[in-house]
This record gives sequence, structure tokens and C-alpha cells, in this order.
Amino acid sequence: MLRKTIRASLVLASMFTAGAVFAGALPDHEEFEAALHVPFRSAGARPITLNFAYPGATVGTPIAWEVALLRRDGSVLRQWQGHSAISSGNSQAQVLWDGRDGNGQALASGYYTVRMRAIALDNATTARIGTGLTANALQQAKTHAPELIEEQSYDVLAGVVAAPKMPAFVGLRHHGDAVSTRAVQAQSVGAGGLPYTIYFGNLHSQTNHSDGGGNLSTCVGAQSPQSGAFGPADAYQYAANQGLDMLMTSEHNHMYDGSTGTNTSANPTTAHNLYQSGLQAASTFNAAHSNFLAIYGLEWGVISNGGHLNIFNTPSLLEWEYNSSGQLIGDIFTAKSDYGSLYTLMNTNGWIGQFNHPSSSGQFNVNSTDLGYSADGDQVMVLAEVLNSSAFSSNTTQTETSRTSYEPAFNILLARGYHVAPSSDQDNHCANWGASYTNRTGVLIPNGTALSMSSFLDALRARRVFATEDKTGQVVLTANGNLMGQRFNNSGALTLTVNYASSSGRTAQRVQVFEGVPGSNGAVTEMSSTATTTITPAIGDHFYYAKITQDDGNLLWSAPVWVTEGAGGGDTTPPTVSAAESGSAGTITLSANATDNVGVTKVEFYVDNGLNATLTASPYQTTLDSTTLSNGTHTLVAKAYDAAGNVGTSTTVNFSIANSTGGDTTPPTVSAAESGSSGTITLSANATDNVGVTKVEFYVDNGLTGTLTATPYQMALDSTTLANGTHNLIAKAYDAAGNVGTSSTVNFSVSNSTSGGGTELVQNNSFERGTTPWTQTSGVITNNSSEAAHTGSWKAWLNGYGTTHTDYVRQQITIPATATKATLDFFLHIDTAETTTTTANDTLSAQVLDASGKYTTLATWSNLNAAAGYVEHTVDLSAFIGQTIQINFYGKENSTKQTSFVIDDVSVKAQ
Repeated sequence: MLRKTIRASLVLASMFTAGAVFAGALPDHEEFEAALHVPFRSAGARPITLNFAYPGATVGTPIAWEVALLRRDGSVLRQWQGHSAISSGNSQAQVLWDGRDGNGQALASGYYTVRMRAIALDNATTARIGTGLTANALQQAKTHAPELIEEQSYDVLAGVVAAPKMPAFVGLRHHGDAVSTRAVQAQSVGAGGLPYTIYFGNLHSQTNHSDGGGNLSTCVGAQSPQSGAFGPADAYQYAANQGLDMLMTSEHNHMYDGSTGTNTSANPTTAHNLYQSGLQAASTFNAAHSNFLAIYGLEWGVISNGGHLNIFNTPSLLEWEYNSSGQLIGDIFTAKSDYGSLYTLMNTNGWIGQFNHPSSSGQFNVNSTDLGYSADGDQVMVLAEVLNSSAFSSNTTQTETSRTSYEPAFNILLARGYHVAPSSDQDNHCANWGASYTNRTGVLIPNGTALSMSSFLDALRARRVFATEDKTGQVVLTANGNLMGQRFNNSGALTLTVNYASSSGRTAQRVQVFEGVPGSNGAVTEMSSTATTTITPAIGDHFYYAKITQDDGNLLWSAPVWVTEGAGGGDTTPPTVSAAESGSAGTITLSANATDNVGVTKVEFYVDNGLNATLTASPYQTTLDSTTLSNGTHTLVAKAYDAAGNVGTSTTVNFSIANSTGGDTTPPTVSAAESGSSGTITLSANATDNVGVTKVEFYVDNGLTGTLTATPYQMALDSTTLANGTHNLIAKAYDAAGNVGTSSTVNFSVSNSTSGGGTELVQNNSFERGTTPWTQTSGVITNNSSEAAHTGSWKAWLNGYGTTHTDYVRQQITIPATATKATLDFFLHIDTAETTTTTANDTLSAQVLDASGKYTTLATWSNLNAAAGYVEHTVDLSAFIGQTIQINFYGKENSTKQTSFVIDDVSVKAQ
């Protein structure tokens, strides 16, 4: 039965020859890449490891490489040269450096740079540089095609160098450290305070909506489009399990036709529906997980013809490909590689983006300039990656050594005039979202503001972002009280402060502050190696950002500050400011009185440590709807700024809110009770109120089980929907004024007969209590009468759309270590419109997801197993005794005809 109304290749032309393939003809992620890894410190010899990947090349493609040891001025101290050959898409070379220079002398204590240069000698490259010999390939390439050379650098420590003195800094709180979601107190940096909470994310990854989602046991590269095992919902759950706060699944915009080229048979409606299903998957996951932000968007462009960028918030599929009927395989046409027009489109629609793994040349061309500047681009491009872990890593222990730096391109973008903050992502194509390394992008969101798409986008637009290789570290740059990401005017002295903290005991071994001039297209240089630096900039525009090297060699980059230095007398006097509030209900008034020896440029109002309003002219007064605040005591602080960047902060003003609730502020009184331990049990409540009770809700194990609007407040519950053991019951009573009374917790036991079957481990196994405690893709657990349940009226209905679609339903259980046998039992009905008798177009897998994130497929069914009515299936789970696992039903449907997989009465018995 069709579940719902259906909603809305170019083949590689040049075949391999005896030589290497022509790189320009390759799809995305089949280009040549090189990465460098060197231990930051070593007591003796240290290996210099070169990782090469060229998935599109034939085996045996030569690679010429050189490694140089450089002084800080760039002069060469020692050099190694060699060659390798691609083997099965990748290769590795290693130099064992004894820690000495080219003359065999020990190095003086200090910082040195290890630089790698490499080039793959495919047919196209040898034609351009005039040689296929590795011995002189790099020299020829420097003259004839320098953009073909892959270059990576890494700084190392020789000997002993004293660590820098760091300012006192109480690190900003990571939201996962707060027991009660996000109502955290401000952590202070000096007198000004920084009322922000850090959220760590991976803002670049793929799933089976494009070329990602590869099974970890077999994944070694990009997947064929839409062939991967796992989709967006799987990615969000995996990332959340890894402790991330945010994950963006950024799907390649040109792969929604199911190909890396152009699928001239593609259906635009199918492509549209796939994109919309991704947006819905993120929305559904966010609704069920308040402490995690699932982001679904596009990775636009192609590497070999312009470069990739993320678009975080487009509701539409942007495309340039057409099918054979002349239909655009997407929603909005965007010309391939036309970055200037794309930036304009994004600016018009309020979309923002990130430069993904930017190369120093050959990408993001605007007006014939690589990484070219445009005013629209500056408005919409808010981030640029400075580092990624390997896109094809299958590492799940966060120890991946192949990591690539894009800091040179980041500097070029800043010098072009772009206002971008640094990010550090993983570009996962295998199903290890966030697990390949400890690198993260840190996003600062005001304290007390919920993590949401809105607050996330606001933070990115403000460039309140830093990049880190260590998820336990943080770096915050301030300048005369202004936070990184800000643009401000200054006159006279400018004090730059690099604040660093680690929650894992790491320390800062090195501090670097870099300076450049936006729009100059000039050099970005290191101007300080101290954590606190006071300078008087030259008249004009400047940017500054900080880089921390930890004692373990991991790196952190702050967002820049952008400073316009004006002529003046060196104003260092901050404004004086006081705050006041009037009113306790309805529209309340916030006001400030601010003065300065030169002039006040703006005043900010902070309510409960969250930025509430900004005013740039007197009178500094704003209003606030009191109903946006809870009844009780709140705080107000005002901050005043002057043109020199000095900041004055008011004393804290406490005020009270007492919103009217119709005169009734007394909550109901309620108590709860439960009777019975097997069969049908009874939940009851006794509720009274000074005016009247409007409804009573029953919560079993924190899940809403029933709602009653009239006495007696009593309901029956099938005890077999609960596992044997201890459970808890809470009742909530409401009155007409919205007051809520909550009962004390009542613990009760369920002890259903286990004769012949063992102890039941699955809760709500017949789905009659709705979704609790199951996790599902949108709409899977349903009482829709179009498909009958095995028992009752609720069941899990996966797929049945008649278009490319992925569904899952899963529940976590723990199989006791004392068990001798564990068995999964469930009833499955397969209903299909497929007519084939030989091809499994649509599949359902029963899987186990263990605590490490590994999926084990227990059994698979397809449209070929369709039958009338339900069929009982039994699978042995004894291999998982003593483990906490998730039972996962995973359905995949292609774009031919519908297949519905309907599951009911799921049971796991432990004996």
C-alpha cells in the first residue's frame, strides 16, 4: 500500500590508460590530496609521515615529494626528497628525522617548521609541467603549474622553550557541563565578563543522501551517491552519542539525482523530496533532543571546478543539472562554479555559508581572482575551515593522524577582505560522525539562550566561533573589551588578550597573534608571541587573530577581531554607565544613563546575562514584554562602549517580575498511586485546587502516558508494555490559570510472568504508548488504520513512500550479564507494489548498535519477502549478553515502487 502521495550520469568519459588518469575528468573526492603528520615534540628521533590519497588514479601513479625543515624566517635547514606510488587509491611515505639540521648539528631550542610539498604525476600533470620523472617534477611544477603542488606545514618544538604566561581565565562553560540544560551562570574574564556558553560541533559531513554514510567495516572513500548504509537521522544520533552538541550533514547539491555526473533520467520531484526529507529528519531529531542541534544543508560546488562551500540554512535544493526533458533536477537554478552570483542569491535570501577545505589557489574564483572578494560574499560567508581530519577516515577512537591544514587559504580570505571565523570539521564520509579525531568547531551562544537553529545562525553571523583540534580546549580573543568576531573603531592603544582554558589539564605551550590588513591582499604576519599585547595600530583597518599550540601539539584558532584605527589622543577612559528598570508586569522599561569623555557609541542591555537589546543613540531606553520572563527575581546589566573600544559596565540591578495569572497563583495539589504488578495495572491521582482542576497527566518513567480531564483521575495500563522491574509514576495537575502541581514520585514494580520466555527487556513493545521510549524517524510509530497492527492499533510502519527514503525505529536495552540466553522476537508484515521477483529494491534490516557505535546486521528482508499478514521472526542475541545495546530496525526504499515494512510486538527476552 502506498503510504503517502509521492512528494515533491554523466559517465566518466576518459578510460584509464597505461598511465594515470586525467585528474580534471574525475568526480568530487577523487582528486589528489596530501597530508602531513609530525609529532610536535620528541626526545629523540621523530617520524615525519606523508599521507597521499588519489582515489581516482590508477594504481602505480607516481608521486614526487619533498620535505623541508625551515627556520622561522623560512630559510631551509635540511631537506629530504623522494617518490611514492599510489596503491589502491592511497599511499604513505615516512622520513625518520633525527632532530638535527643538514650539517648534522643539534638544533637550538625553539620552534621550527616542517614543510611538505607533493605532486601526483598523472597524464594531465605531466603534460602541463613537461616531465613525468619524479626527480625534477616539483621543480618543473614550481615554474609551470605551482597550483598543482600540494603543500602542508606543521610547526614543531626542538629542545625546551618556556611556556608563555597566560592571563587568569575561568573558561566558558561547555553546555554539557551544566546539569540543568542551559541556564548557566556567566563565567568571568576580567571585569567585563563573557556571558556565553560553548557548543562544540562538526559542521561538515555527509550521509547516504549524497556520497556518505559508508559502513565502517568497508568504508575507504566516498560512497556512490545514495548508496551508503546510513542517513541523516543515523548521523545525528551517532554524533550525539559521541558527545557532540551539533552536527551538520552537508550533502553535495549535485548528487540528489543519484549520480556524480548528470543523471538525465532523474525525476526532479524525487530530488526535491529527498532534500525535504533531510530537513524533516533534522527537525524531527531536534524536537526529540533539546540538547542537540541537527543541521541539514548543502555542500555546493565541485572541488575540481571551483571548490566546495556549505550553505547552512537554505530550504531549497540549489542545482545546475537538467534531465533529458529539460527539467531542473532541483528547486533553484545556480550556475556551476559561478560563486559571485551564488553569493548574491544567498545574501538576498539571508543564507550563510562556510568555505570548505579551501585551497590557496584555483578555487572560489570571483572576477577572475581565486578566493575573490565580493561584498555579497563578505556578507554571507561567515566561516572558513582551517583544518579537517581525513574525509575518508573510519577511525572511531578520535585518534586519526591524517589531518589537513587550510590555514594559508584562511589567511588569504582575510587579506582579501572577508570577515570569516575559523572552523575545524571532519568531512565524514564513513559512518563515524565526529569520531575520527578530537577536533571541533566551538560556537559561543549567550547564556540562557536555548540551542536552536536561530541562536546558532546568530552566533555564526556574529563570528563568535573558534576552531580547535582538542574538544577540551577553548580560546577566546578579546581586544579592549571587545569579543572576537566583533568589528569596532579604536583610537590609541589596543590591548589584545588571548584567553585559553582546558578542561583536561592541557596547557598552552605557544601563543601567536597574527595581524593583517583586510582588502590589502597582503601578507598575514605574526606580530606577537605573548598572551597580552598592547600596541597602537597604524591608522586604518586591521584584523588580529590568535593561535594556541598546546603542550601536546594540538592547535586552536580564535576568530579575528576587526579594528578600524582612527586618529585621536589615545582614549583609554571607559564610559560610565548605570542601569535602571521599572515595572513588574506587562511592558517593563529598561534604561541606562551613559557618559564618556569623548562619546558613547552604543549601550547594550543584558537581562539574566543574555544580550537583550543594543542602542546606538540616547535616550538609552528599551521596553521588554514581562511575560517573556518567569515570575521572580531577575538581573539587569548595561554596558556602554566608546569609539576607542573602551567598555564601561554598570552595577547589577535586581528586579522582580510578577505577571498576572488572572488572580490565581496557587497551583493544584496532587498525589499519585499505582496498584498491580502484572496484567492490567491502575494509575490514579487525587487532585484539588482552590479554583478548579482542568486536567491531570500521568507520566511513567518520565514519559507522558495519559491525560484525563475529569474525575475520577484513574486509568488502566497494560503492564506488558513495561519491562519487569522498578518504574516510577508522577502525576501533574493543571488549573485554568496555567498553574501546575506535581506529585511526589511513586515507585512501583512490574513482575509479569516469565514462564517459558524469560525477562522482557523491551518497553512499550507493542507501541500502544506511542513513541516512548523508542527513537524513530518522523511518523514511523503510528496508529494509521491504512496498515493494521498485529495487536492493538499502534505499530511501527517503516517506508512505503514509493520514493527514495530511509526510516528507522530503535530502543536501547541492557541484557543482564547473568543471562544465559537472549532472544529478539517480533512480528513483521511486508506489503509491496514491486512486481519484480528477483531484485531486492527495498530492504529492512534488524540490527544491533553497540556502545562503540558499531552496527551489526542480524537479518535482512526485502520486497521479495512480501506476504499477506504478519510473520513472526526470532533472532538470537546471546552474543550481546552483558552489553547495553540498541535494537534497530532500519528500512531503505528506492525510487521505484513502494514497500511497507510494518513491525509490531517487539520482544527481547533474557533467560
